[in-house]
Amino acid sequence: MKHTNPQVEQMTSFIVMDVLERANELQKQGIDIIHLEVGEPDFDVPACVAEAAKAAYDRHLTHYTHSLGDPELRREIAAFYLREYGVTVDPDCIVVTSGSSPSILLALMLLCNPDSEVILSNPGYACYRNFVLATQAKPVLVPLFKEYLQYDIEAIRKCVNPHTAAIFINSPMNPTGMLLDEKFLKDVAALGVPVISDEIYHGLVYEGRAHSILEYTDQAFVLNGFSKRFAMTGLRLGYLIAPKSCMRSLQKLQQNLFICASSVAQQAGIAALRQAEPDVERMKLVYDERRRYMIARLREMGFEIKVEPQGAFYIFADARKFTTDSYRFAFDVLEHAHVGITPGVDFGTGGEGYVRFSYANSLENIREGLDRISRYLSRPGS
Repeated sequence: MKHTNPQVEQMTSFIVMDVLERANELQKQGIDIIHLEVGEPDFDVPACVAEAAKAAYDRHLTHYTHSLGDPELRREIAAFYLREYGVTVDPDCIVVTSGSSPSILLALMLLCNPDSEVILSNPGYACYRNFVLATQAKPVLVPLFKEYLQYDIEAIRKCVNPHTAAIFINSPMNPTGMLLDEKFLKDVAALGVPVISDEIYHGLVYEGRAHSILEYTDQAFVLNGFSKRFAMTGLRLGYLIAPKSCMRSLQKLQQNLFICASSVAQQAGIAALRQAEPDVERMKLVYDERRRYMIARLREMGFEIKVEPQGAFYIFADARKFTTDSYRFAFDVLEHAHVGITPGVDFGTGGEGYVRFSYANSLENIREGLDRISRYLSRPGS
């Protein structure tokens, strides 16, 4: 077919999914694979979430909800932001989506036109760039500070021009696990450009405190959801918080593109916000134990970790001692050591020479996976 969208032709595959799919093929051949590539909690959903989902079916809550989301859930989200960050959010400024990915699309479709530019970090979450391309806009990639993998406000400021539709930020960040500090958040909010803040990993923070962009401006777009904090990936439940003036336009987009999020998942989300915080605290302790173990082991093996991740469940390790081609290295590790890891180039050219390890797996599996990589690296000729 000749007339495909040229923007789609510029998109890259989501390489971590290529790794996962190859890993699954090897597993079908009977090979035991340790998964350190995927960013998916290995915990079951909290019991209160499962019970609420079952109860929703029993109560026949299986019909369309309000396009912006069940009003009760939106009130709970607003109450959560007041508890967590001390910010007042109007429940009518929230649109509940099927995971946070539709929220990204809604925000970018609202803000962008074919002349628009969106500022993104390099490295950064692979899908942001592709979402920007899907909305006909141009991604502008700004390098992170190499020494401590933080956003560079001066580099961002230099890229702002009349075509800048948005600045995309993410904290704790995928792939680095780094938190953005208050000064950066204040400075980026002061640039006068809409900020899209991905806060999906909030709640999974081990050092320091995660701040919402809404503490510094109400003219921002916040992406959040239930996948990471509450281990609800398959329930596909997220939300977008936006300025009041944008809500009618966002509602029209939601109604036309998605109708509404899953009614059953929304009932589960209400239970998560009301009752699942003790489960989150337990998961966080387990993640932190794995994080500390993995940092120590990777350093022993010769990977350089410039700054220790403060949140999420990733370690972005400098592998240049072993490779200059992270893609080839990751697939070689998969084929020969039978461990899935994510090549740094998945996160942009600024990630080349790095690999991302996920500690969303059991300590036993992490230990075995790192043992295998250690043996792989010590092979003759490695």
